Amino acid sequence: MMRAAVVMLLMIGAAVMLLRDAQAELSRPLGIAQGTLVQVPRGASLGALLQDWQRAGWISARQRAYLSLHARATGAALRLKAGEYEFGPQLGARDLVALVVSGRAVQHELRIIEGWRFEDAVAALRRHAAVQQTLPQADAAALMSAIGQAGVHPEGRFYPDTYRFTRGTTDVALLRHAFEAMAARLAEDWESREEGLPYLTPDQALVMASIVERETGAPAERREIAGVFIRRLRMGMRLQTDPTVIYGLGNAFDGNLRKRDLLADTPYNTYTRAGLPPTPICLPGRAALRAAMHPAPGETLYFVARGDGTHQFSETMTQHTAAVREFQLKRRRR
Repeated sequence: MMRAAVVMLLMIGAAVMLLRDAQAELSRPLGIAQGTLVQVPRGASLGALLQDWQRAGWISARQRAYLSLHARATGAALRLKAGEYEFGPQLGARDLVALVVSGRAVQHELRIIEGWRFEDAVAALRRHAAVQQTLPQADAAALMSAIGQAGVHPEGRFYPDTYRFTRGTTDVALLRHAFEAMAARLAEDWESREEGLPYLTPDQALVMASIVERETGAPAERREIAGVFIRRLRMGMRLQTDPTVIYGLGNAFDGNLRKRDLLADTPYNTYTRAGLPPTPICLPGRAALRAAMHPAPGETLYFVARGDGTHQFSETMTQHTAAVREFQLKRRRR
């Protein structure tokens, strides 16, 4: 009996020492370089991960054995989540597995800027190293079909925002997300729009928002700009806005808008055609959408750039002509 008790005590003591050693080895910071990115493939096994980590010199053979036992005992081995993870110097061996189980993968960002055209957003999407490119050569029509919107003109349909995603997210998934975001914002603002606006559909409001977006970068002016165009529509006046002309010229526009360009008739030339152009001319942001739905009241019908990013608004052609002369002369003097 005494011998059995001694053996039992020795075994318990050894187990305690082994447990303490395991705890120390699993908790000790590994000193992995800050910002080390590790890709965990879909379906990766615990054994494969531990082998890779040992080969990288992050864990020892003893830590690998302890970690394998720990992960299987806790069930962590069956809860690994694919993704890209960031390791750092303060993480211990146990922390590596816990991070992969947590699913807290690195988030990448794609920023779509207010006022961009659809082609600009697609270019940014295709440049992004973390996006999985499934349709790298597809044209606009094919991209719209891929997100379930075949036949829809893409301009203006994607919401400018900063989109966060994990590495390997597809181009189609991101485009669909941005499309759905714009549809939701447009529907929300349409429901809360002011009464009496000269829009028959939300799409017409989206067109107006895109014009407002391109006409001014000054937040305080957006509602005033929208008010001018709303009053023009109500009176049957042509909008006569340069950004629509430029959009209609497409690649023929060389950066210098000339009189002949204003006279060149296209579906987007609001100098030669009345009403709104057939589609948006850019991707409008939330502020431009709200301005189109809530234009500023007033009597102004004209505006001219002051040269400092803002505009001079006028109620009559006489006032407008004087403002044009004043601010054009200022620009020439500079």
